[in-house]
Amino acid sequence: MDCTDARFSFELYPPRSERAAATLPTTIDLLAASRPDFISVTFGAGGSSRASSLEVVRYILEHTDVSPMAHLTCVGSSHEEANRLIREFLDAGVRRFLAVRGDPPADLAPGEDGLGDIHSSAELVQLIHRVQAERVPYGELPVPGLHARAVLDHREHVQIAVGAFPHGHPSSRSPSQDIDTLLAKQAAGANLGITQLFFHAEDYLSFAQRAAEAGVTFPILPGIMPVTSPARLARMLELSGDDLPSDLAIELEVEPTDEGRREIGIAWTARLAQRLLDGGAPGIHLYTFNQHAAVLSVLDRIGLLPAAPSTASTLTATTSKESENA
Repeated sequence: MDCTDARFSFELYPPRSERAAATLPTTIDLLAASRPDFISVTFGAGGSSRASSLEVVRYILEHTDVSPMAHLTCVGSSHEEANRLIREFLDAGVRRFLAVRGDPPADLAPGEDGLGDIHSSAELVQLIHRVQAERVPYGELPVPGLHARAVLDHREHVQIAVGAFPHGHPSSRSPSQDIDTLLAKQAAGANLGITQLFFHAEDYLSFAQRAAEAGVTFPILPGIMPVTSPARLARMLELSGDDLPSDLAIELEVEPTDEGRREIGIAWTARLAQRLLDGGAPGIHLYTFNQHAAVLSVLDRIGLLPAAPSTASTLTATTSKESENA
């Protein structure tokens, strides 16, 4: 695949401290300057970071030309709450969503699942479409020469992404169940897939092939991340459940310097991204950990950054600073 035809996107999370909140706008501006397809913004269940998520989404809308993607989860939401939140994002100008089931709270009592009225991401997908249809039931255009408007036969649609799991969802009983779940999300109206973080290209490529053969027609973006320390690698493996990438783990362990480990992580992820694109992936989705230099360096290595002098100089100027804050 020609890299120049590939799209890419980023994921951010709401700032968790005043210091992080102060630096996030600069990160967003630099990520937006690379012209991604979208920037997604996570949020916590139960209202823990919903307000700050909306603030980040509004910043992207008001200060960049990039489309934001708002995350929504099933955990802890009633139909009324979910309906209100979806409408709030739509009213703010959001037209892209990621609908996920979400992780249950850690302090659940035995027998509780932490879910509210919505029990699956497929139900959440349907709800988003329903709220949008109720909010904008039809389109209109002014009729020249008359004080009237013509009703269009179509309405504005939203893009709704869903999660995909190349190495299997933790609650899945078999690989075929993961594909069946993806088909159910498609039937509900999902039109994009984004995978959980993974480290082995073959897991994604085989999963995408099986999904296509089963009838999944929407694109599935592989989600990857430059990991630049042994501690972060261990944490990402814990969260994703993926198998250890032994070559990356060994290189990170034996390298004595932070700068050396950073170069290892960037180079390793660039090779993974190139392998995915060469294998037919429609693009790549980069988990940023709210840092810009590493992911922009990965894009630069595989030729996806726009040719702009400011981008190259920014990479050089911010790499060392970001290393100090990692």
